[in-house]
Amino acid sequence: MKNTSILVSGLVALIASIGAAAPVAAQDARIQTAYAEVAVTHTSIPVGHLEYCQKRPYECQPMAPAAPVALNDDLWRQLQDVNNHYNTTVTAVSDQDLYGIAEFWTYPTSGYGDCEDFVLAKRAALIERGWEPANLLISVVRQPNGEGHAVLMVRTDRGDMVLDNQEGLIKLWNETSYTFLKRQSQAHAGQWVDILSGDDVTVTATAGY
Repeated sequence: MKNTSILVSGLVALIASIGAAAPVAAQDARIQTAYAEVAVTHTSIPVGHLEYCQKRPYECQPMAPAAPVALNDDLWRQLQDVNNHYNTTVTAVSDQDLYGIAEFWTYPTSGYGDCEDFVLAKRAALIERGWEPANLLISVVRQPNGEGHAVLMVRTDRGDMVLDNQEGLIKLWNETSYTFLKRQSQAHAGQWVDILSGDDVTVTATAGY
């Protein structure tokens, strides 16, 4: 992934996979499923994020509307760079082991953090590079083993992509093995909405760190 030619070819392959040669109706349907459908009303906020927002209210404010990111080679490379940087420089450790408590959302500390810490760091890094916050949404998922996990869902013109500390390859959300439960609202960083393709099961996001 560090090789430029691999990055560019990866973007080309992703674009092609969404249906460049498919019939129009089939292509439209595939593009539609590349975006997660969310509920209109708000849902419960993960406890860890609620406490995080109480400590950092400036990071949990309304967000300006934004069209999905129009991916090009440079922006695709930025996604890869940010994902790879934190996946290779931060070691996954549970909040219990690191802080002695079950749930604590923060930025990676001294090179250690759990899944939410990875997500917060990646989100902040992309915002610093000029990406719109409304396109960078913390999401809670359930892994195949039933444990909770957190990933960063990035809204692009190719679909909702997932930056994951357990996976080096950036994939469309519906190409992962996860069940997506809820994510930040696109309108407000301190509010959450259910992802309708998931189901109503309570999980602790840090379980899988």
